[in-house]
Amino acid sequence: MTKRIYVAATNQHVGKTTCTLGLSMALKEHDIDVGYCKPVGQKFVDLGDLKVDKDVLLFAKTIGFDIEEKTHSPVILGRGATSAFLDKPADFPYEADIRTAAEILESRHNTVIYEGTGHPGVGGVVGLSNGNVADLLDASVILVATGGIGSTIDQLYLCACVFQRLNVPIIGVIINKVLPEKIDKVRHYVGKWLAQQNIPLLGILPYDKSLSNPIMYTIEKAVQGTTISNWQGLVNQVDDIVPGSLIAQHDFKDRKNLLLVVSKLRIRQALTDIIESCKRANQKTLPISGVILTGDGEDHTDSEELKEFEEYFADSKIPFIVTPFDTYGAVFKINKIEVKINTHTPWKVHKAIKLVKEHVDLSSLL
Repeated sequence: MTKRIYVAATNQHVGKTTCTLGLSMALKEHDIDVGYCKPVGQKFVDLGDLKVDKDVLLFAKTIGFDIEEKTHSPVILGRGATSAFLDKPADFPYEADIRTAAEILESRHNTVIYEGTGHPGVGGVVGLSNGNVADLLDASVILVATGGIGSTIDQLYLCACVFQRLNVPIIGVIINKVLPEKIDKVRHYVGKWLAQQNIPLLGILPYDKSLSNPIMYTIEKAVQGTTISNWQGLVNQVDDIVPGSLIAQHDFKDRKNLLLVVSKLRIRQALTDIIESCKRANQKTLPISGVILTGDGEDHTDSEELKEFEEYFADSKIPFIVTPFDTYGAVFKINKIEVKINTHTPWKVHKAIKLVKEHVDLSSLL
C-alpha cells in the first residue's frame, strides 16, 4: 500500500519547500521510491506545452522525473480562478483532477509526498484547503512551523485544528529557522506542548542565513531593473547590501557576496574605495556579487565612470543593473524580498537536504 505524506505549513515562507525537498531526498537515500505532487498551486510557470506550479520544476530536477502537468500539478489557482469557480463550480472538477493525479502517482511509487500551499486554509474558497486536500488524498500530515515558543505554539494550535476537524492524522511537526542558541529551549517548551497534544516533534532545523539570501536575478526583478552588462552573473548569491554612501564605514577584509547599491554620481568613488580596500588586504577579487545603479534608469555602459573599471567587471562576472528607484527605494525593495529555493540556487537545495537529514527523525516515515 502506498504511503501518502502531505507536507503543510503554518504560513507562507516558513520553509515548507525546504523541508519537502529534504524529506524527499532522505527517503530516496533509504531506497524508497518517492513520487512528488503539488496538488494545488498558485503561481505557475508556462513552459509552452506545459503549465505547472514553479515548485514542480525544482522537484523534477532534484528528484528526477519527467513532468506531467496533470500528474504533478493538477490544479493551478491563478488570477481569476476563485471568482470563476464561485460563479460556476460545476465547470471545475478540481477534486477529480487531484484524485486522478494521485491514482497515477500511487501506481508508480510506494511513497508519494504531496506539498501543500500557503497556510492550511489556503484554497478553502474552492473547497481545496490543505485540510480538504489531505483528507481527499487520505494522507498523513507533517506540519512545518517557524521557530519560537509562544507564537509557534499558537500557530500550531490554530493550524492543527484544521486537520483534526477532518480527522486527518498528523505524523509530526518540524520547526524551522530556529537560532542555534535557542534550539534547546524551543525543543523543551514546544516539544512539551506537542507531547500534550500527542503530536511528535520530528526535528528542529537551525536558522541558516544563506538560505534566505537572494541571487542577483531575484534582485533585478525586485527593483524593476535592467541588466546592462554581465548577465551571466545574475546567479550570483548576495549576502549583504552596501549602499554607496556608506562605503567609508565598511571594512571589506574577508567580506564576500556584497551588493553595491549606488547612484551614477557616486559609483566611481565607491568602486575606487572598494578596490583600494581590497588591495590593502591583498584580496585578488572584488567582494561584490553585483551593482545596482540607481536614479534614472538610463544605460550607462558607455559612461566614463564605468569604462575605467571595465576590466574588473569582466574578470569578476559582476552584473550591472539599472533601476529607476533611488538608493533608498532600491534597498527598501530588496529588503522586502521573500526568498524561495529554486532551480537557480543549487547550493540551497543541497543545504536544505543536508539540514533535514541531520536534524529530522525519519524513523516514523521509514
